[in-house]
Amino acid sequence: MPIIWLHLTTALAAIGLGLMSLLLAKGTESHQLMGRVWMGLMLCATLSSLLIHRVHPPGGWSWLHGLALWTLICMGWSVVAIRQDNIRRHANLMKGVMVGAIAAGTAALAPGRFLAGVLGY
Repeated sequence: MPIIWLHLTTALAAIGLGLMSLLLAKGTESHQLMGRVWMGLMLCATLSSLLIHRVHPPGGWSWLHGLALWTLICMGWSVVAIRQDNIRRHANLMKGVMVGAIAAGTAALAPGRFLAGVLGY
């Protein structure tokens, strides 16, 4: 169960920080710092999600695990893009990762999932 809490807290922090980063000025030192912190949070949330199996009957892989792998790939491409000064590609990849994170979070609210139980429905 601790892995689920680690995943939940880092994912929520990453989504909050990511949304804030999308709203603030780009290219500044604070944007770059937020991006690095966000990347660390997302790595922790994504990697921890790969260790969560018991909440998806019969304990195997789900489409969310596939989304986690795709997220890792897109995060890597985003780092390459910004290092190549391809700002448009970097921005598009980051927006896509945020959409995926929000989609995964929404799926976590489905009845029968851990978070739905915590919230009491």
